[in-house]
Amino acid sequence: MANKSYEAIVIGGGPGGYVAAIRLGQLGVKTLVVDKEYMGGVCLNWGCIPSKALIAAANFYEKATHQAAAMGVMIQGASVDVPKMQEWKAGIVKKLTSGVSSLVKGSGGEILMGTARVTGAKSIEVTKQDGTKETIDATKGIIVATGATPISIPTLPVDGKIVITAREAVSLQEAKGTMVLVGGGVIGMELGMVYQKLGMKVIVVELLEQLLGNTDLDLVKVVEKKFLKDGGEILYKTKAQGVKVEGTKAKLTVELPDGKTREIEADKVLVAIGFKPNGKGIGLEEVGVKLDQRGHVLTDDQCQTNIKGIYAIGDVTGMPYLAHRASKDGEICAEIIAGHKAAKDYRAMPSAIFTEPEIAVVGMSERECAAAGRKVKIGKFPFSASGRAMAVMSTDGFIKSIIDAETHEVLGVGIVGPEASDLISEAALAIEMCAYAEDVHLTVHPHPTLGEAMMESFKHALKEAIHIPNR
Repeated sequence: MANKSYEAIVIGGGPGGYVAAIRLGQLGVKTLVVDKEYMGGVCLNWGCIPSKALIAAANFYEKATHQAAAMGVMIQGASVDVPKMQEWKAGIVKKLTSGVSSLVKGSGGEILMGTARVTGAKSIEVTKQDGTKETIDATKGIIVATGATPISIPTLPVDGKIVITAREAVSLQEAKGTMVLVGGGVIGMELGMVYQKLGMKVIVVELLEQLLGNTDLDLVKVVEKKFLKDGGEILYKTKAQGVKVEGTKAKLTVELPDGKTREIEADKVLVAIGFKPNGKGIGLEEVGVKLDQRGHVLTDDQCQTNIKGIYAIGDVTGMPYLAHRASKDGEICAEIIAGHKAAKDYRAMPSAIFTEPEIAVVGMSERECAAAGRKVKIGKFPFSASGRAMAVMSTDGFIKSIIDAETHEVLGVGIVGPEASDLISEAALAIEMCAYAEDVHLTVHPHPTLGEAMMESFKHALKEAIHIPNR
């Protein structure tokens, strides 16, 4: 029997893979998507979407119990039904994942559930869920969109019940006792602050000197202050040495900065020390595709690997690990396979952290400008001076604009505060369009809105702010 044949094969149905498949279908390319577990990938199933649903619920509960009374809205007896919350979250996930499958099929693509292995520049072998194997050819190209998976270490074995990863953390059925976060990065802090709001004591064990990786410290400090104010504990420059599970409790041993050890008893230990690419073990190396030492697939600006006809997109190709970056890669790669002229030429790649308050950044950070020797001017507008922020009782944080000291070109923007994840898009467009500070600050922004703070921050960088002193 002849092998099945398609024009394009996409390995992985996550935010990169399914977007590539939909766009390929729109362009008239016969496409197959192969996924080993579920459509939508990590993002839709246990990453971006479910975590943001839980964050929204936790924020709603916090406002109802801590802020509503100050507005004159009296709410008595508010409580959290965690299983009901999880049921609601699961409904959102189901709707979105089924929607993704429908969109792929609606654009003419096909879906096959199974584990794919690359066997040549134009062929794969799929082990289907029933154990049978099938060889499938691609006449125009194979797109590797296998994403990344949580890093695990032998000293912190995950059992999925007491010692968990983000995958289990988004599906907990209760929020009681103490949770220890091993790693104070994005995933740990987002989920940790959810369970803190729902009533858990949260302790962060962080090997570095600050939370949230390389994010500018002035942004991070606002989140740190909120976390500590709500009863959190942070152990900086502290290493998790090992964990023992005894019954329903875990005992985590950590090494403190002075070399002494401390044992922390917890109901849950969330291991959130980062992700690793799913580039190894899928046949790429055997057919000659080059990977870096960590397992990232090396590509050029057209998503092409060193083997003609094999492409790669999203997390498996390296940092930043962002769903929207994977989706953008997917669209570009589809255009290329369909014969259109396309390349990764974007200037701005925004990112958002859904802590309390949110952080969002785009372009160069202050530390990156300093490292590059760029002379800059900084503008800051605090949300405490925003009438809209006062009206919604979310005045923590600020918008920071970074511009070239001489030309006033927009180099970067950092936001910590309410709706930062939505506000950052204006800054991304400014950088993408090669805007200058004057372009933003001369644009009329509606009043009263949070977006006015963007305009005021650029005014401040030029010492023309209206609602704060120009120092």
